[in-house]
Amino acid sequence: MKVQKNHLTKLCSFYVSEWHLVTMLLPYLNEKVNEEAKIAIVFEKDIKENVVTLLEKLNLKNKEKILNLSWEQKDEIKYKINELKEEQELVIFINGTKEFIEKQNMKLARYFETHLITHPIKIVNCYEVMAFDGSIEQVLEEHDKVLNTSGEREIAEIFPDFQKTNYAQEKAVVGLE
Repeated sequence: MKVQKNHLTKLCSFYVSEWHLVTMLLPYLNEKVNEEAKIAIVFEKDIKENVVTLLEKLNLKNKEKILNLSWEQKDEIKYKINELKEEQELVIFINGTKEFIEKQNMKLARYFETHLITHPIKIVNCYEVMAFDGSIEQVLEEHDKVLNTSGEREIAEIFPDFQKTNYAQEKAVVGLE
């Protein structure tokens, strides 16, 4: 991967309903818009109606900018990398089934293999708890941080008993990646 590790941060997020997802994402989105980050949203299901409803009830500075994000986007990642200013961060939110999230992450990995990335990039993978059929430990292994209703947190803050085992490194050594 040509993107340097210090430029890429992967976050995972877990939610119980679309309302919970929107409630969790809006303050973080507002913060990132304040920081003038570029935002890409890749959701399998359109949740713009939930976003509009909740934004009407909140007093956020960047309502219009948040509403103008591409909430209906389904299967294409608009990398927006060419539009980035020097040192500008790109935050990519991915939500859907586990298979959809994995597919979008694979697309990103292929893109990063062929393009030199010098900007900070955050990938936020959002998993629905009720539809989640895998091990939460495996998801945590593949991510650097957790995003929840209180914001971006270290994994150990949210899951104090979890210990990373360098699962990704082990997969690479045995040729599974």
